[in-house]
Amino acid sequence: MTDPPGTNNTLSVLLTSTSSDAHSWNLVVLELALGELGANVRNLGPCAPEELVVDAARLQRPGLIVVSSVNGHGCQDGLRLIPKLRAATGTGPAAPDIIIGGKLGITGRVHIDRTNALLQAGFDAVFEGGTLDDLAAYVAALHARRSAAAAPLAVRSQRSAERGPTTVRAATRALVRTRQPRTAP
Repeated sequence: MTDPPGTNNTLSVLLTSTSSDAHSWNLVVLELALGELGANVRNLGPCAPEELVVDAARLQRPGLIVVSSVNGHGCQDGLRLIPKLRAATGTGPAAPDIIIGGKLGITGRVHIDRTNALLQAGFDAVFEGGTLDDLAAYVAALHARRSAAAAPLAVRSQRSAERGPTTVRAATRALVRTRQPRTAP
């Protein structure tokens, strides 16, 4: 469970593979990398059934859900998983960011159509051909965005004026394709 805003700065991360992916080395690397970034990671392991991922997301209420695939079926598995995750976790500003990365197609090449399909389906970012540095930049931007949202209104207004019209995700936009940030109601 995530703590109420302002009580804990630790990012809660739910890490999983797709239901068809039996690889575990990618999950171990990601768990270690996210842990080094200060995240509290729950790793569901390889071949995680979609129902398990959805139930874990509903119960844990993480700030970030990371879906990793290296078997080349990440896109088709991700397109099947994301509507179930969004139905369980919501889509508003308090909903977790849900990202997917790894080898998402069998050709091993990045395809913009595949990336766009995953973003339109509901993923917040797609890391196809990305690096751990890209992931670290995304996590840093997410932490900054969540911290700013939890800041008192007067402080937020001052920071917004200092930053200008740039979004927090601008730092990662050059690295990965992302959906537009959610706005508060």
